[in-house]
Amino acid sequence: MDGTSAPSTVDTVCHRNEPITFFYNASKKPLTNEWTSELKLVMGLGIIVSIFTVMANMLVMVAIYRNRRFHFPIYYLMANLAAADFLAGLSYFYLAFNTGPETKNLTVNVWMFRQGLIDTSLTASVANLLAIAIERHITVFQMQLHSKMSVRRVVIIIAIIWIAAIFMGAIPGMGWNCICDIKSCSTMVPLYSTSYLTFWAVSNLFVFFVMLALYTHIFAYVRGRAARMAMHGAHLSLNSGHATMGLLKTVSIVLGAFIVCWTPGMVILLLDVYCQACDVLYYEKYFLVLAMANSAMNPIIYSSRDKEMRATLQRLLCCCRFKRFNEAWGRVISSSVGDTAVDAKLNSQKRPFLTPLSKNLTQLDEAHSIV
Repeated sequence: MDGTSAPSTVDTVCHRNEPITFFYNASKKPLTNEWTSELKLVMGLGIIVSIFTVMANMLVMVAIYRNRRFHFPIYYLMANLAAADFLAGLSYFYLAFNTGPETKNLTVNVWMFRQGLIDTSLTASVANLLAIAIERHITVFQMQLHSKMSVRRVVIIIAIIWIAAIFMGAIPGMGWNCICDIKSCSTMVPLYSTSYLTFWAVSNLFVFFVMLALYTHIFAYVRGRAARMAMHGAHLSLNSGHATMGLLKTVSIVLGAFIVCWTPGMVILLLDVYCQACDVLYYEKYFLVLAMANSAMNPIIYSSRDKEMRATLQRLLCCCRFKRFNEAWGRVISSSVGDTAVDAKLNSQKRPFLTPLSKNLTQLDEAHSIV
């Protein structure tokens, strides 16, 4: 030290210029020097899941954009949830190439960015699910299928969700970490303060319970209303009642899958803070893969529960396959008859394929209903 002033003392306490190995050694989290078979298996599985997650959620976003029947607030929020899942897939893909033996080569800023991506995607997912739960609660109690909320208001809500998500992901990098207080470092997340992890896990679990309470209230109200109408000899509109309950079940399944996949990770974060004897590191990588798998489940839930979404996704995939086939067919013809005859040849060859395809797409488009 070159002085006795307070700022100098603070500088010696903080460890901003230390390598990543310093924090891992301080928190007693081992760093591996090679890719073990177990680590390769987990990372390989994670990469496969992340690639599927990115592609599937991109399809969901395109489907909602292309199909005018999805141009309602609830589907805009679902598209935003797909965007959060898309980011989750990208964040895990980035993590896979910056973990294991590569971790010790990271700088503090890169490590914070790596973790911040995951935190941002999770926060965005939680905030989206909360917004969907509130939207469903308001809509059902107003006896409507779709909210009358304006597009401008939905855009504002989506913007607030992402501002909050980015802020939550950036908080540790902005100062709420253990760089200046090594004794408060977490074992699972060596540069994060245990106080931040406690706040993050408890706040997410609290939001989970709020959403459960909202959906429980919705289902109790819908069942009670149906029972009261039945007592008076009245009946709910078949189409609106079926669609409302179907959409409710779909978003409830999405919420349930999210809670099942993410709650174990939240719990072991709390165990890391409050249970020193618990071996949380053994379960860490498996629970992270489970959490990332949730982002791949939502497109599957949408397509299995919503006939209109399934039809739109099938139409998109079918068109992509046909386009690739048509391009390949064009290259074959071009190589055999020359470029000058390609257009005429394609026009004569592709009609047999286009006619049944057009009929099939029309049938798929007419199959819209929410179950």
